[in-house]
Amino acid sequence: MGLTLAEKILKAHTVDGVFEKGREIGLKIDQTLTQDATGTMAYIEFEAMGIGQVKTERSVAYIDHNTLQSGFENADDHRFIASVAKKHGIYYSRPGNGICHQVHLERFGAPGKTLIGSDSHTPTGGGIGMIAIGAGGLDVAVAMGGGAYYITYPKIVNVRLTGKLSPWVSAKDVILKLLSLLSVKGGVGKIIEYTGEGVGTLSVPERATITNMGAELGATTSIFPSDERTRAFLKAEGREDVWIPLSADADAVYDEEVDIDLSSLEPMAACPHSPDNVKSLGEINAEAGGRMKIDQVCIGSCTNSSLADMLKVAYILDGKTVHPDVSLAVSPGSKQVLTMMAQNGALEKILAAGARVLESACGPCIGMGQSPNSAGISLRTFNRNFEGRSGTKDARVYLVSPEVAAASAVAGYLCDPRALGDMPAFVLPEQFAVNDNMITPPADPKDADGIEILRGPNIKEYPKTAPLADHLRAECSLKVGDNITTDHIMPAGAKILPLRSNIPAISKHCFAVCDESFPERALALGQSIVVGGSNYGQGSSREHAALAPLYLGVKAVIVKSFARIHRQNLLNAGILPLEFVDEADYDAVSQGDILAVEDLRDQVSAGGPIVVKNLTKGKSFETRCELSERMRAILLCGGHSTTPRQI
Repeated sequence: MGLTLAEKILKAHTVDGVFEKGREIGLKIDQTLTQDATGTMAYIEFEAMGIGQVKTERSVAYIDHNTLQSGFENADDHRFIASVAKKHGIYYSRPGNGICHQVHLERFGAPGKTLIGSDSHTPTGGGIGMIAIGAGGLDVAVAMGGGAYYITYPKIVNVRLTGKLSPWVSAKDVILKLLSLLSVKGGVGKIIEYTGEGVGTLSVPERATITNMGAELGATTSIFPSDERTRAFLKAEGREDVWIPLSADADAVYDEEVDIDLSSLEPMAACPHSPDNVKSLGEINAEAGGRMKIDQVCIGSCTNSSLADMLKVAYILDGKTVHPDVSLAVSPGSKQVLTMMAQNGALEKILAAGARVLESACGPCIGMGQSPNSAGISLRTFNRNFEGRSGTKDARVYLVSPEVAAASAVAGYLCDPRALGDMPAFVLPEQFAVNDNMITPPADPKDADGIEILRGPNIKEYPKTAPLADHLRAECSLKVGDNITTDHIMPAGAKILPLRSNIPAISKHCFAVCDESFPERALALGQSIVVGGSNYGQGSSREHAALAPLYLGVKAVIVKSFARIHRQNLLNAGILPLEFVDEADYDAVSQGDILAVEDLRDQVSAGGPIVVKNLTKGKSFETRCELSERMRAILLCGGHSTTPRQI
């Protein structure tokens, strides 16, 4: 029996555990990436390990989230990260060089390599045949220190692509279609692997769009084969030497299969407030009484900011003017993309149409500016449309392709780009404008001892943890519903992102989207328990969604089910992650109930069901906490050790 492509790479990198479905395996990590919203904490954690130089083949620190620098906090974080990178063997991508996933695809990613990043959209690298996985900052720090990265050997889903995309239908529509089929939790515990004749019709930027938004499925990662299209992309980047052909064996066996006929797809949009709330443009306009008027359009993000995307936008805007009732913002994904837009005339066309061209950074996607007007309708080529993520709580955000976005910006309403007529061939150049002058290499290791780490006053220590207690008795300080995202738990945005290196300060905003009184209540209680529904913690990899509750005294989280990264972040922080054995028991718990677990350490060590008593209501219910021996040891000692197990 042959192997899938994902299995080939996983097997070649497995250094610990048993290579069997459902078992925990430890992977050797070739590359890591961080970004500044998660990087400061990750490097504080790395420093605590006392390791001089990173042990990976390549580690890169990107500055792409907190680029407004509206106060000293962001600039201090950037300076800290730059000094850590210089001292410890990490490449440093300076502010303005671009979004981490776009730049890593261009300059560092390589087929067959493993990559973990402290950003949930790290699977973008799957577009060139990498096993690229989003992770919490502490897991990335451990990998930089030479430790293995552990996952449960996932199921492999074969998404078989046939046919070819019709004119003005895009890669964004492919992943939106898959989200409509599988949902935001349909990929949990799975790797999405793309095969079939349709793969060869998609360019690397198109593949990267699809793997990027695979994160919204809850998938461990997504991956495309490495073929001649991959080779052409890497050759254009001057990196053909890293190319190798990679594909699944002809007799590979998959756990699940999904068929998508590319030629049958049409332009679609994800409606508020979830990436899987997908409808056709016709359906949306019909619900709006014929056509949906819009207020704002934002084009960019790590999902749709490639040169190919920008060429299509420039073509649609050429000779036209953005509708007077619409604000259009365009964010090229990297300095390389922006430079080539300037060289080939695309930038001039976009500017002439009345677009506001923003810095090559995450920008509006992470809530850093460009918040819509009150109750505004915003079309965005981004990957997430969670409530409040845009910075305007009552805004309605729709996720669309660049083609839909540009056509709608001109029309003033949600517009089907197929009405534009014939689509020209958008051909990428054979050679990209490569200029790595905004990537600073690390210092020579022999000079590292003399490099000072520069810390600002906003940079605080990692919150204190403690071994798991023998008994737990605490109030339910908050009860929330299904699909609670890390944006609900620990919001981002221009006001809060600068506090990412200051857990005491950022904790004041914990769960603010759900209940603004939670931080004060949790602190007053001293210790408490949070109860939630299914797919709890979906979305960003931000470990702050675990560290802020840790600081506020949250000792356990009891839910119907967890998203993968957040569950691991809770374990790393020493917070007990429990799941209802019978989901109906969720309904019997109320905020304010006193919950207790007796002989907690013994129950966790035994590995069976953990009984929780609701002392307020005089009832008990069973929960599960399925852990490997390694994970159980981490939880019992109060969180992840900062001494990585060398491989």
